[in-house]
Amino acid sequence: MGNDIKAVLALMAAGVSGGAQAQVAPPPVATTVPMAAPTTAIPAPVAPAVSAPLPTLSPAQATQLATLIADDEVAQGLRVARRGDLDGQDPVALVRTALDHARAVRTGRLMPGDFSTDWAIRPQAWDPLPGFADAVKRDRLAAWIKTLPPPYTGYDTLAAGLARYRAVSAAGGWPMVSDSPKFGDRGPAVARLRERLAIEDAALTGTGDRFDAALLDAVRRAQRRYGLNPTGQPGPQTTAALNVPVERRIRQMMANMERWRWLPSQLDPRRVQVNVAAAVLTVFDGDAPVMSMKAVTGRPGNETPMLISRINSIVLNPPWNVPTSIATKELWPKERANPGYLKRNGFRVIDTGNGGNRLQQSSEKSALGRYKFDFPNDFAVYLHDTPAQSGFSRFDRLASHGCVRLEKPADLAKLLMKTTPEWQAPQIDATVAAGKTVRATMAEPVSVYLLYWTAFAGNNGPVAFRDDPYGWDARLAATVERRSAAQALAAR
Repeated sequence: MGNDIKAVLALMAAGVSGGAQAQVAPPPVATTVPMAAPTTAIPAPVAPAVSAPLPTLSPAQATQLATLIADDEVAQGLRVARRGDLDGQDPVALVRTALDHARAVRTGRLMPGDFSTDWAIRPQAWDPLPGFADAVKRDRLAAWIKTLPPPYTGYDTLAAGLARYRAVSAAGGWPMVSDSPKFGDRGPAVARLRERLAIEDAALTGTGDRFDAALLDAVRRAQRRYGLNPTGQPGPQTTAALNVPVERRIRQMMANMERWRWLPSQLDPRRVQVNVAAAVLTVFDGDAPVMSMKAVTGRPGNETPMLISRINSIVLNPPWNVPTSIATKELWPKERANPGYLKRNGFRVIDTGNGGNRLQQSSEKSALGRYKFDFPNDFAVYLHDTPAQSGFSRFDRLASHGCVRLEKPADLAKLLMKTTPEWQAPQIDATVAAGKTVRATMAEPVSVYLLYWTAFAGNNGPVAFRDDPYGWDARLAATVERRSAAQALAAR
């Protein structure tokens, strides 16, 4: 899958989503096959009934297993520090600890009650006992441990990055950058900046006090990794990103690794994938990225949920049925403050028949633009066009009410409709030009994944980070650690 990673980065670098301002997309998964029709939330994990007897460990196996689990908990981001309470544990308890560890690595550490409503992806149930029993029988415990992580390249590269960042933490972390030197400057501030960047960027020499062309390029690379404007000038946003403590970056990677564990073991190879945190949409076909574009996702307080569904139709020239919350908080106050506002902006007041009313904006002035991509979900969110194109020029693009606005919706519509004979590009263009609202049903629905990646990496490359706009990383990492500590206590 290394070629797939390179393909993603090459596609983005080539300007598919905006040239030098392109965002880095999260890497694709390792292997995929067609999956059953996805739902908004996969059923919560259920611990399988233990129908087979637990295997019996030899003394040597017990010693080896205790070491393997203690090391792997740290390597897989389930604990910050290595635990030392497994040596000498009762063999039966150690077996149960091994099975619990296996489930945590493959399908996640969280319990059903730990999931936020917006985290609408649930890991699938998985029984590690058969594989573990076979490993004990054949004395292949170390090989078994290596099979546990979910089969995604994106997970593997994060685990490798986690090991590197733990080493940085053990060495004392990185220096704080307090000034903003400019190209051509010399002095201690430049030396600190160079030292700091070199810790994450192997292409930069870490010594020297001159802001030369090599350092300028390194600043730009760092800004791209953080999703910032790659000006080469380390201003306040760049300085703030560089000064995030390495321990927080470690916890950020731990949280993202946990999210990888929630995904199905097999994803549809033909899929639309949105990174909500980075506000980027990528289309995959056979695990190869074939299209990418900027998006605008939900602002904090109007979060875009994580979910899996399937796009089954595209509404051309859609009217906008205004959600009650938006009408109440934003539109009715504007009408009261400026009578006639609703009519001037194409809104109709529709009687609901029960003494209430709702607002609908006509397709001519619809905030949804000319394209709306529908998929079943419990949040009333969808992908759509927008007449407000200026939002795509920003690097911080979390500004919607929860739906996902698209930079190039016409391109996406034509790509998804390629296998629908009656809705080829000329028919789509003619219908949009006519202005009539039409629902175009797709011959082959396409899976859509709304995911929240704030840390991701390519093979052997530096980890790219995004802000945690919804505050989900800290909450998730803390929950993983708390659950791991509770399980360790229960196993004593």
